[in-house]
Amino acid sequence: MIEEASEQMTTLLDELGVAARIAGERWEPALVEADTRELAGSGDERVTVEGTGETIQTERESVSRALHSFAIAAVRHGPVDRVTWTVDGRSLALAPITEAAAPVVLGDELKDLGSIIGRMAIEELGGSVALDGDALRVQL
Repeated sequence: MIEEASEQMTTLLDELGVAARIAGERWEPALVEADTRELAGSGDERVTVEGTGETIQTERESVSRALHSFAIAAVRHGPVDRVTWTVDGRSLALAPITEAAAPVVLGDELKDLGSIIGRMAIEELGGSVALDGDALRVQL
């Protein structure tokens, strides 16, 4: 239990560091090749990934963590049992996003730090995050 809590604290501090560097205009992302479908995969049984990815240059860890955070926020605040990422190259859609979950997943409501920092990172990398009906559209 102590080890798991330690890992969670390390992840939280990493995310806060990214947010601080983005806000201070000092973030220098380490761009590497990554497949968009693989980035959406989280290993969480509540998150399904469908579609075809594309290889892009991006900051793998921050984008993967952002996509995972969006999905888990949608499940928690939906509340829904499962969500699905539909990947089409650089375009990803997460559904369903309920009315209750939408402001949290978008980072407009301060209930999920991961979603807030995830949106910051994706937008800083030149991508976008927007709600489209009952889906969250992420362009990488």
